[in-house]
Amino acid sequence: MGKQKKTRKYATMKRMLSLRDERLKEKDRLKPKKKEKKDPSALKEREVPQHPSCLFFQYNTQLGPPYHILVDTNFINFSIKAKLDLVQSMMDCLYAKCIPCITDCVMAEIEKLGQKYRVALRIAKDPRFDRLPCSHKGTYADDCLVQRVTQHKCYIVATVDRDLKRRIRKIPGVPIMYISNHRYNIERMPDDYGAPRF
Repeated sequence: MGKQKKTRKYATMKRMLSLRDERLKEKDRLKPKKKEKKDPSALKEREVPQHPSCLFFQYNTQLGPPYHILVDTNFINFSIKAKLDLVQSMMDCLYAKCIPCITDCVMAEIEKLGQKYRVALRIAKDPRFDRLPCSHKGTYADDCLVQRVTQHKCYIVATVDRDLKRRIRKIPGVPIMYISNHRYNIERMPDDYGAPRF
């Protein structure tokens, strides 16, 4: 009978003692964590986000003409596909002056799309559009738009993106502009926004 070959074990580690092992000296041992007993008579504090003062229930008092509309990347692309002029179609939808706003993230996204979307880039650089600077890292426009709309509720968000629409619907008092039947429509806009105030 032949000798059995022993295979070498690679990358084997020495077995180490746990820091809580009884064989270690008292001073080297890891001390067990003590649970703090909660006082039942103490007041419970929890942080609740402050309700925005611009909202009267679901009615947003900051929205009114001239409307500031945050434009998403795909909204510009779909407008070109539907042969719609952005500013004119917005005014036809809302019957008031509209100022389209483009964040740095959206601009960066359009630039990243390359030569194929050069028409969208030319539209985005229109002097009628407001440029909004971004202070955060990265160029993910969806997070940027949601964060901006949560902080300042004076915007309408123009998008065709389903996920972004779903996220914005959770924020109270922010209407969504979208494209359907070759024209712009508005979602969640009360009737009396455009009415004159006496």
